[in-house]
Formats: sequence, structure tokens, C-alpha cells
Amino acid sequence: MSTTNYPSATPQSQPPRKDFKNLVIGILAAGFLGTWGYLLWNNNKQEQVQQTQQTQIAKVTDEKGQLQKNFDDALVRLDSLTGTNNKLTSQLTEGQTQIGKLKANIRGILKKEKLTEAEKKKADDMIKQLNDQISGLEQQVATLTSENQQLTTDKTQLSAEKDKLTTDLQTTTTNNQQLQQKVEIASTLNASNIAITPMHDRKNGQDKVTTNAKKVDKLVISFDVSNRIAQTGQTDIYVCITGPDSKPISVPALGSGSFTTREDGDKVFTAKVPVDIEAGKTKAVQFAWKQNSPFQKGDYKIEIYHNGFKIGEGTKELKKGGLFG
Repeated sequence: MSTTNYPSATPQSQPPRKDFKNLVIGILAAGFLGTWGYLLWNNNKQEQVQQTQQTQIAKVTDEKGQLQKNFDDALVRLDSLTGTNNKLTSQLTEGQTQIGKLKANIRGILKKEKLTEAEKKKADDMIKQLNDQISGLEQQVATLTSENQQLTTDKTQLSAEKDKLTTDLQTTTTNNQQLQQKVEIASTLNASNIAITPMHDRKNGQDKVTTNAKKVDKLVISFDVSNRIAQTGQTDIYVCITGPDSKPISVPALGSGSFTTREDGDKVFTAKVPVDIEAGKTKAVQFAWKQNSPFQKGDYKIEIYHNGFKIGEGTKELKKGGLFG
């Protein structure tokens, strides 16, 4: 076997090379498709999650909104109840206190942006309790309103009865006054046997009757009074003396004054004489008028009054004294 350093003219055979290009392309394509599919699936999944979250948010929002609405409705009931019954709320203090606590607790929960199931349930329970409290108040208000209406009716009836009693009392009072006036008029005394005696006071104590004006020291006036229905007791009789000058004689220092008559208005009296009357008996009255000035000649008119009525009168003339007067 010969060897040589020259290349042989006949080519030697080599193994064929493998082509990986298509395989790489296929793998890349498969990977791309897988990635795209995953992205598509993940995108759909995210959309589903978002829809679920939105649904849950909407549900939570609706539930909270419903709780708020229920609470607002309860407050409207309460405002309507208390607003139209301001006069009754003072009688419902205890119920109002409990309602105030419930309102504060419910508001505290509803202020939160997100509510847990426990908080929603608690708020719902408290709103129901609030409505129950309001229903109780409505019943109490209805009862109190009915009672107040009855009281108003009773008050109206009592007022009518009071007005009638007042009218009856006024009528009775008027009748009594009229009756009393009639009795008073009927019990006015009658005067009779009127006598006017001018007297001269002697030093020996024995008075002497005289008509000499200069010698007259006093006028002794006497009369009898009587009345069958007059009650036993003391009464006043007014004696009015008019002098010769036609002027009433009045000496305030001796007890003179004025009184009211039934027909002539106010009148000056000379003397007021208290008289003790006994029922059914005639009473003799006598008193002396002794003035602080001389008596004048002329006619002295005597008028006797009782209960404002003139019950008698008389006249006595005093003369000018002569040589033997």
C-alpha cells in the first residue's frame, strides 16, 4: 500500500447537515400562538373579574343606598310625627331619647364608604328598631291626640256650662238685688204723729214752750215710726230742717252732712238720728235740735227721711216777740 502526500483526485463522502431553521420557526410560532392565546384568555379573565367587581360594587352601593333610603324614610315619618305634634313631644321624652340614640348609631354606620356584612345587618336591624320606635310613638301620639280632643270637647262643654252658670248667676244676682231693693223699699219706716216744739231753757231746769223766736233755744222734734216687715236692729233717720230763709240748716260741727235720696239726688241733712227698731212694733223718736246761732222768726220746715225716701214732714212758725212775749 502506497502513501503519498498529494491529494487524491477522488472526493471523499461526508454526512449530510441537519436543517433546524424550520424547527425554530415552528417552535417560535407555537410559542407566539400560545402567548397570544394566554393574553387573550387573561384579558377575558380580567374583564370577567372587573365585571364581577363592578357587579359587587353596584350591589354594595345598592344595598347601602337602600339602607340610606330606609333610614331617610324613617326620618321623614319621625319629622312628620313630631312636626305636627310639637305640644305632645314633651310627653314623649323617653321615646325620643331612645330614637335619638338609634339615629346617631345609624348615621355613624352609613357615613362609612364601605360596609361589612355585619355592619349592613346591624344598620338594617337598627333601622327596623327605629321604625318600631316610631310606630310606638305614633300610637302614643294618636292616644294623646284623642285624649286632647276629648279634653277640648270637655273644655268646650265646661265653658258653655260656665257661661250658663255665669248668666244664671248674673240673673240671680240681678233678681236678688231687685228683690233686696223691693224688701228695702217695703221695709222703709212710716212716720206719724210728727210734732215740732220750740223750747226755752230755764235756769231752774224746767223748759218752757215758746214761739218767740228770740227766746227759743231748741226745737224738740218727735214722731213715731213703724213698719210690719222691718227687721229688728238699728237704722238711721235723717232730719232736714229748712230755715225761714229757705236755706237748709247745716252745722257740720254738730253732725250735719249730706245723703242720697231716691228721687232728689244728694240732699243736706241737719241731723242723723240712729233709731233702734223692734220688728212689728211702733217706736217713738224724739231729739232736740239746739244750734249754735239764734233762731230767726218765720217758718221752720222739718223733713224726715229713711232709706232715701221722705216719710214725713211738718212746719213750725216762730214769731217775733211782743211786749209780753
